[in-house]
Amino acid sequence: MQFYLATSFIFPRSLRLRLFTLCFIATHLPLLGYLAWGLATGRIALPEFVLLTLATVVGTGIALFGIGALLNPIHALAEALHDGKDAGPALPVVGDVIQTLYAGVQRARDRIDDLHQAAHEDPLTGIANRRGFLAELDALPADRRRGCVAIIDIDYFKRVNDLMGHEEGDRVLAAFATRLSALVRRVDLVARWGGEEFAIFFQDCIEDEASWSLARIASRMRTHPIGDIHGRPISFSAGICRWNGGELEDAFARADEALYDAKQSGRDRICRAPSLLQEV
Repeated sequence: MQFYLATSFIFPRSLRLRLFTLCFIATHLPLLGYLAWGLATGRIALPEFVLLTLATVVGTGIALFGIGALLNPIHALAEALHDGKDAGPALPVVGDVIQTLYAGVQRARDRIDDLHQAAHEDPLTGIANRRGFLAELDALPADRRRGCVAIIDIDYFKRVNDLMGHEEGDRVLAAFATRLSALVRRVDLVARWGGEEFAIFFQDCIEDEASWSLARIASRMRTHPIGDIHGRPISFSAGICRWNGGELEDAFARADEALYDAKQSGRDRICRAPSLLQEV
């Protein structure tokens, strides 16, 4: 549009005449160059030159007619929009290609979003899976990559599937994920680690704070159980490890060892991984 306005004093205001002028000059530059050379050297074949010029003028006119036919729907749509009238059939004619391209791009974008969600979200519980959890941790800025990681295991979950069926087992998993997500802070990350195991990242927390948070959830599981086995509320065991932005694998390995200690100690309890200073 800026070029159109800036060149108004050179080219005609009419869009059709502008197109004709541009097409005529562009197609006749070689002929004009040949005319200049022929006049300078006296070796021009004037009849053939005139005939070729007329032929190119006719070709330019035909091209302009075709361009005008293509522009007619746009003019009709512009006039209709300017007058506030219904554009009628002009809009589909003009917009078909754009709408098709946009729909294709939107479908591709939706498909990419679906694939990303499937890769990073657990379909049963609706929370992040292990891959999504690790991706979220990796995306955190350096000053927020510190706190505590915990691995949580539902106690005697196999009995739920064996005694009450897999549908009840799926319900328990989904309810447990909802319970965890509802009782941690918004800055904390919750994920299904795999099977009946879950993971939590307590951001900017020391072991005491993370342990207290899990103890509060455990108490809630006893007073408002998500299910029971042989009349006893379903509980969980957990292992906690401090993480200061180092190797995640090491932190999770230490949290897993603490979880093993919790199970060996009778389950329904929370154990902390010993600090490296204590081990030394």
